[in-house]
Amino acid sequence: MPFVILVAWRYLTSNLGQTLLLVLGVALSVVIFVFMTALIAGLATYLTAETTSRIAHVEIEAPNTIARVLQPDDRFAAQPVSTVKRKQIRNWQQVVDLASTLDGVVSISPAVDGNGFLVRGEAVEPVALRGLEVDAIDAVAPISANTIEGTADLSAGGLVIGADLAESLSLHAGMPVLLRSDRGRERLIPITGIFRIGLSSLDERVAFLSISAARPLFDLPEGVTSIAIRLTDPASAPQAARILRNATDLKVTPWQERNRSLETALESQGRTGTIIQAFAMIAIVISIASTLLLSTYRRRSEIGIMRAAGIGRGFVATVFVLQGVMIGLAASLIGAALGYRLAMLLGSIQRSDGRVLLPIEPAQGGYVLVITLTVAAAALAAILPARAASRVDPVETIQQ
Repeated sequence: MPFVILVAWRYLTSNLGQTLLLVLGVALSVVIFVFMTALIAGLATYLTAETTSRIAHVEIEAPNTIARVLQPDDRFAAQPVSTVKRKQIRNWQQVVDLASTLDGVVSISPAVDGNGFLVRGEAVEPVALRGLEVDAIDAVAPISANTIEGTADLSAGGLVIGADLAESLSLHAGMPVLLRSDRGRERLIPITGIFRIGLSSLDERVAFLSISAARPLFDLPEGVTSIAIRLTDPASAPQAARILRNATDLKVTPWQERNRSLETALESQGRTGTIIQAFAMIAIVISIASTLLLSTYRRRSEIGIMRAAGIGRGFVATVFVLQGVMIGLAASLIGAALGYRLAMLLGSIQRSDGRVLLPIEPAQGGYVLVITLTVAAAALAAILPARAASRVDPVETIQQ
């Protein structure tokens, strides 16, 4: 072992209590770094999974129709224009066949969407109606698994509504309700099932019925208004949307564009974590630098004797830098191990409903990063004490 390493090791072990306290203090900063990194990664994964589990990953709609002049006529200052046609996908079966050829497609659900009202006595509630194929009610959100009353079967020609909407109208499974569409069509329809998905936009506003029952309500005998696609990997939605957009000239939107607020929240969360990690590194630098500076002043006589014996300034500086590296390496390894154990412990705690208390990802604690940064920060923190030690005047020190 090189002599410079032996000297650095001797300095560290000569005051073992102080060295252990310093190592534990640095290790605590590493634990905070690991915990925050694992927590932020886990929260991002959890929020993304919660969002994508209840929505379409790619949604296809007809493009907006641009009004055009029917017939130019110089007699009128304002030219008459065509009325806007209802948006619909007429060749939807071809689009479905095309989408089914993409990699990673889990389900494809054409739908007839529209707005309407549920009327029961004097109570009227607005509702977003979604007509689906009878076997596709779970194609986007797990409605059947979250049905709390009745059944989610659409083949009977009934209506499946959210629990909050049902409570607003005091409806239960089996009861009839008057459904009035935005096209002026009315139909007395029974409530087949009631679900509670935990998403207010669904529980309060959306009602499902079969596509065959929805067509006459919205005067749409052939086409569909949208096609929802779910993928095995929600992150690949932009690529799938780009392929479909280029192939069909339809309006194709990935889920990321419809959930900008989630992306903004995750970015803000990531920046917050970075700030906390930066403060942890600053704490490491300050603690190591202050301790080694005190060691420099306490060992001035020893340093002076080494310098008088012909030891160069580079050797003395290297001794203190090596002390910082040793402290950083030991503390980072201990802190990384403790941080992993803490993340595993907290990640295993569950609530009464079976969900985890904190969505932590122990495997994403940034262990290699934190060890590298800690060792680098420790070496950087040791530079100032090393320079101070190398500038000790041997003659002055021995005289003192």
